[in-house]
Amino acid sequence: MREDRKADELRPVVLRRGFTEMTPGSVLVEMGKTRVLCTVSIEEEVPPWMRGTGKGWVTAEYSMLPGSSRERVSRRSISGGRTKEIQRLIGRSLRAAVDEEAMGEIMARVDCDVLQADGGTRTAAITGAWVALADAFDAMVDKGVWEKSPMVQHIAAVSVGVFDGEVLLDLEYSEDVDADTDCNVVMTGDGKFVEVQGTAEGAAFDRDELNRMLDLATGGIAELVDAQKASRSR
Repeated sequence: MREDRKADELRPVVLRRGFTEMTPGSVLVEMGKTRVLCTVSIEEEVPPWMRGTGKGWVTAEYSMLPGSSRERVSRRSISGGRTKEIQRLIGRSLRAAVDEEAMGEIMARVDCDVLQADGGTRTAAITGAWVALADAFDAMVDKGVWEKSPMVQHIAAVSVGVFDGEVLLDLEYSEDVDADTDCNVVMTGDGKFVEVQGTAEGAAFDRDELNRMLDLATGGIAELVDAQKASRSR
């Protein structure tokens, strides 16, 4: 049982915009002890397979820095299968927020670097990267490249799971590592699902537990979207 927060309670969330100065969008997202730096670079070209389509593209890269976890992460693992799967998840999630035709043939490259990992790094990366991407798009509008931002929707993500028979929101490492079920949920700001990744690490879960996990995720993501909006209103 949790001692410091309720089953349906997020860890403290902080979105520090403009954390670096070299890219048009950068955010340090903190969810409890998890910290991820999200930066966005804009390239005025698209991958070869998209040339001539008139559409833009959003792609993402993800890495855990060597000192980000309890055991040192080797730099050689950055290109591993888990990393590629997370990169694709982040890219898919962010593209759900964007009107690619309105971008024209411009690519946004999102980099998510985990500075400290205490569970939920991929979901924190998605939530923070959305803010960095929105800021980068606003910078393009300010430069006169676009009349308005091609960002059309909020995107946020959170982890949920079953730990010791209880459905919990926003798992930290000590819960995630021993969870019977681990699920990552990505949703739009208006409450639609972009992706649901659920795995029974121990005992299989039933439909009722899945429904309860999705209900907790929906509430948590609504709070994260509110945090995104609040960060951009300042």
